[in-house]
Amino acid sequence: MLTILRERLRQGHRTAKFPKVEPTLPERFRGLPRLSPTLSPQIRAAAVASCPFAALRSNGDKLQIDLGRCLFCADCPAAAEHGALTFSNDYRLAASQREHLLLEDEVHRLADRLGERMLKLFGRSLKLRQVSAGGCNACEADLNVLGTLAFDLGRFGIQFVASPRHADGIMVTGPVTDNMKSALLDTYAAIPEPKLVIASGACAIAGGPFAGSPEGNNGIGNLLPVDLYIPGCPPHPYTALDGLLRLLGRR
Repeated sequence: MLTILRERLRQGHRTAKFPKVEPTLPERFRGLPRLSPTLSPQIRAAAVASCPFAALRSNGDKLQIDLGRCLFCADCPAAAEHGALTFSNDYRLAASQREHLLLEDEVHRLADRLGERMLKLFGRSLKLRQVSAGGCNACEADLNVLGTLAFDLGRFGIQFVASPRHADGIMVTGPVTDNMKSALLDTYAAIPEPKLVIASGACAIAGGPFAGSPEGNNGIGNLLPVDLYIPGCPPHPYTALDGLLRLLGRR
């Protein structure tokens, strides 16, 4: 016991100071994409064609990226070669509406706070039931990290619970496979009203790399009303935490 106490004193306070202090992320971290505003039609077309997950598209004379479909994989060689797309170090990606994930310039509308009634209910205490609807476990693992002492999700009054009947909302990961569709809808139905829905990761938002699969549902957009979209593959824990705090009016 004395050894444990000595080690605890040696380590000191290990919880990050976020959100009062911005996190330090590695240089290789791929955050909010930046699109070049000056591209020829040929380069724009080549960039769109090179994206393996159809996250890039032409919108008039501009290049547009869908953050909900982007896997941040940098496997679009034509876009990188011509400087059409670069990744910044900005981890703030979460949005309240699907259309807010369509990005053409550096202006990205971040998640809005809940309405006054919902804030009064959930602003100080939010319990979430997490459902892995066919995910690969990457998004699930990074959400699990939020419970460690470095992030300490509980200090914000946010907690993952085992039963949907104890939850205020549902956080979904995965593309919603046919085998998980009914389980997801049953879990949502078991949560008492009013309730929140959060789509975490590219799979839950738009199907991710499994988009178009006959065994999947391309995410939860046409199944449940979504209150918060958290892009990424998987989303960084700070991306998820930032989105949750913005939803609760804490950022």
